[in-house]
Amino acid sequence: MKKITIAIDGYSSCGKSTMAKALAKRIGYVFVDTGAMYRAATLVALRNNLFDENNNLDAPRLEELLAETRVSQQNNPATGATETFLNNQNVENEIRSMEVSSRVSIVAALPFVRRHMVRLQQEMGHDGGVVMDGRDIGTTVFPDAQLKIFVTASPEVRAMRRYEELKAKGMEVSLEEVARNISERDYIDTHREESPLRQAADAVVFDNTNLSREEQFVMLLALFNERVGN
Repeated sequence: MKKITIAIDGYSSCGKSTMAKALAKRIGYVFVDTGAMYRAATLVALRNNLFDENNNLDAPRLEELLAETRVSQQNNPATGATETFLNNQNVENEIRSMEVSSRVSIVAALPFVRRHMVRLQQEMGHDGGVVMDGRDIGTTVFPDAQLKIFVTASPEVRAMRRYEELKAKGMEVSLEEVARNISERDYIDTHREESPLRQAADAVVFDNTNLSREEQFVMLLALFNERVGN
């Protein structure tokens, strides 16, 4: 059976990665978390002090550094999770910090960053058999993907989900800080010139405000089976 490409796009903190991971594991596909790749680029900027006190970014220097940096994703056999690496260093926990979250949309809006990451993502999914989540997978990375999902949820629910996730990891944050960060990221993601976040015309919309993970998975699996003719 020919393997298809599955694109899952949507707003931050909608549970895209959780959905994509579960589906990929069930159907035996590769999972690619493209948002983590942009977070890794942001970490490069932070480690090299490329933001000034007003959050202005030294973009030319970041472009130089990214040309020398390998961003990759590897499966952890012990957990079954996909983890992100910078030059073979596992940075999965570091890229989930609020410090990275508060700046990732700035970095992800840069045209050279998006072009660099899109090229890597297209290489990863060239042969199909991939579930890829992000902001522009169904519109820019794989506009011909056989199954496209666009995920959304209310801002309040998204903020609470993200807040609980960070607290569970031991990070000290306030709900107000998380909600503000989500609002800012939404604005930047939908207004950037290069590959803005938008729903593909042929995407299936998932508003998971009131859906459990189990309900979402059942719906996703049904859509997959429909596309492959099971």
